[in-house]
Amino acid sequence: MNHCFDNLPTEGLHEECGVFGIFSDGTVNPAYACYNGLLALQHRGQESCGIAVSDSGVMNYHKDMGLVTEVFNNSILDSLSGQMAVSHVRYSTAGGSVLENAQPLVMRYVKGTLAVAHNGNLTNAVEIRKELEQRGAIFQTTIDSEVICYVIARERLNSGSAEKAVVEAVKHLEGAYSLLVMSPRKLIAARDPHGFRPLCMGKINNSIVFASESAALDACGAEFIRDVEAGEIVVVDKNGVRSIMPENKCKKSLCIFEYIYFARTDSFIDGISVYESRKQAGRILACEFPVEADMVIGVPESGIDAAIGYSEESGIPYEKGIVKNGYIGRTFIKPSQSERMNAVKIKLNPIADMIKGKRVVVIDDSIVRGTTVDRITNMLRDAGAKEVHLRISSPPFLWPCYYGTDIPSRGELIAVNHSIEEITRLSGADSLGYLPADCLTEMLGGRFTDYCDACFSGNYPAATTKLTFKGKERGGMEFDKKDNCASKEEE
Repeated sequence: MNHCFDNLPTEGLHEECGVFGIFSDGTVNPAYACYNGLLALQHRGQESCGIAVSDSGVMNYHKDMGLVTEVFNNSILDSLSGQMAVSHVRYSTAGGSVLENAQPLVMRYVKGTLAVAHNGNLTNAVEIRKELEQRGAIFQTTIDSEVICYVIARERLNSGSAEKAVVEAVKHLEGAYSLLVMSPRKLIAARDPHGFRPLCMGKINNSIVFASESAALDACGAEFIRDVEAGEIVVVDKNGVRSIMPENKCKKSLCIFEYIYFARTDSFIDGISVYESRKQAGRILACEFPVEADMVIGVPESGIDAAIGYSEESGIPYEKGIVKNGYIGRTFIKPSQSERMNAVKIKLNPIADMIKGKRVVVIDDSIVRGTTVDRITNMLRDAGAKEVHLRISSPPFLWPCYYGTDIPSRGELIAVNHSIEEITRLSGADSLGYLPADCLTEMLGGRFTDYCDACFSGNYPAATTKLTFKGKERGGMEFDKKDNCASKEEE
């Protein structure tokens, strides 16, 4: 759906969720495979998670708020017996952190039962939902994933099989979706025609596995087979694996921020190493914004790989100048700005002896609102840094995202309201440099141009609806809110 992303209480970016599914050959326990896969995808969503299994057509599921290790234990996993499963980790903000919005969604209808796990945002979800409500549909959640369930169920009434229903259903969906759909005896994976969100396929013996990232395949012992193609639908059942390709192909538009920030460092997405792309971003920054300094450090975890690349290209030694406390929750869940700032200090702490008296280049992945743009600089100054040179491994954010990234409305983006010189002054840094937008292809090794950079350029590859809403939960929508966003053309 078409979010405006107003009033989000965090400076950093977050992605909606991660999906993982398996059709087992009998040698792999699906619930435990999903558990391991979700652990590897935990970075994509920390608010809720769930696993649904099919045992000879009978579906059972467990989902709850919290981290994977908090929601599941051996007793729960042992109770989820079956031959296939789909699972999900979810991130939301503001009002959407509620159990009814946790996934997978399990729907019982006249043809049986469906379980759906979804990563992405539909841009026409509002219109579809209104149409369904006019026909008497009653919705239990505020997420667009439920809209997908209804559309699939509707198409299944007139289709001879679950995969035919999915083929027909996706013709009505616009925007971003990487889907796992489990019918009683089939596991179906689908990726939107633009391929906004990643989805890959692997195998354990003869078991077929799908995951948002290749790192999740590694975590459950699966061998990577290939990425699911943009617009492709892959069906797995007792007869094997078959692929259904779209009739009309669109230009592929994978979210560039998967490489900059979202994906795990050890993942490969559409054939490109996330680690190498981030290092390359650092090398580019070193060439575009050189400076005399004593050390290069990265803001954990997102800035470390780019910092290594900056160090390699510049010859300035890389040091671990900031330590992250991995046991502290996300800073933005604190109720007040002052409490969030205190949480930042608890979560990140400089190594003072290393930094004192030094000229420091510090690499971070992005600056969004800029409400805490000076936090790292002040932290390093307090630790005794002589100079602080800030380098950002992404271009300035100038436009909101409608495909599943919580980039806020234009009015909240610091790069829209301030010049680079003003942002440098606000940050308290001695100098500031962003990754140039025209270097994104170079960041990917110069061999991949099929990405979406609308948040930097305003060039949206897929239609965005004018019906947008202020309800700010991620992976969901509030349907009675006032439209207060504008597309590039409208502004």
